[in-house]
Amino acid sequence: MLHSIGTNGVRMVMMITLLAWLGAMGGCNVGAGGTGDNGDANQDDNEPTVCGDVGDGCDADAPCCAGLACIEWTCAPVDSAQDGDDGDDDDDDDGGGRAPVEHPGEVVADHTSTAEFDSIPATSFDAAKSGYQIFYGHTSHGSQIVTGMNMLDTGPGTLSLEENGDVDLGHNGDLGWVDITRDVLDRPGDDTNMVMWSWCGGVSDNTEEGINTYLDAMNQLEIDYPGVLFVYMTGHLREEGTEPEENLRFRNNQIRDYCAANDKILFDFADIESYDPDGNYYPNETDWCNWCEDWCASHSCPTGDCVDDTDCAHSMCFNCYRKGQAFWWMMARIAGWEG
Repeated sequence: MLHSIGTNGVRMVMMITLLAWLGAMGGCNVGAGGTGDNGDANQDDNEPTVCGDVGDGCDADAPCCAGLACIEWTCAPVDSAQDGDDGDDDDDDDGGGRAPVEHPGEVVADHTSTAEFDSIPATSFDAAKSGYQIFYGHTSHGSQIVTGMNMLDTGPGTLSLEENGDVDLGHNGDLGWVDITRDVLDRPGDDTNMVMWSWCGGVSDNTEEGINTYLDAMNQLEIDYPGVLFVYMTGHLREEGTEPEENLRFRNNQIRDYCAANDKILFDFADIESYDPDGNYYPNETDWCNWCEDWCASHSCPTGDCVDDTDCAHSMCFNCYRKGQAFWWMMARIAGWEG
């Protein structure tokens, strides 16, 4: 589902329906006998149009033959699109339609980032909205970021955010999300230049090996798609009503240490949940964010259209709000703001 996050972040305009991720991505591929124009001047207008062959021009009205994809307006083998290669050895634009981006080096969005939201200049919001086309895979907990984004006023303009709200990073080395990512980035003419995936409980019961599988897979995607930024993420805090989990803390620290050592972009989901605005740390907090409830009882907490945990999944609206602040801070830093 592709949304535009607009002026006050509350309105979301649906542009396309949720993509079917399983199966091959057809793109511009059609079989012989489809409609279109392969550029043959001798072809009778009344005869069925022959699809484009390798090297023929193509667009939405002139499809390529089976086994070919429309890459940079030219019919080419599908394999070249899947490999992220548009035929130009000097071009890192691996999707054929994405704008080049520069990796900003290490960026960590955590609880300290929320306090700087009000300092983000309008020009940085504008740069983030105009420069990045984002794909975000998540389930319920991950939706908290989107809810928070929609609670904030970031001025005019829209941020392009395509969501798959049915899949997350899974458990213990599951790599189904990798195939989905490649399917998205390999779409002919795809302009996605940032990818982010969230967890939904998959860190709590994970292992050191399982987290390494996640980290290695993310790093490999970065190697395979140099024109795309990838955002790493920690897992949410333990579920309300469960006992404190040392393994969750170890695994989240494993992700943090890797990102710090390798200059990655990290959205520290768990850290944002662990600190109140005064910087007080809650080591045994849960995903419900009990300190949020206490804080909002004695402070004015912005809510917008967020009313309760049916709007902010599994948690207090203020928790979603702060994650939205941290996300926009991260985007501003990626877009060049020095903070």
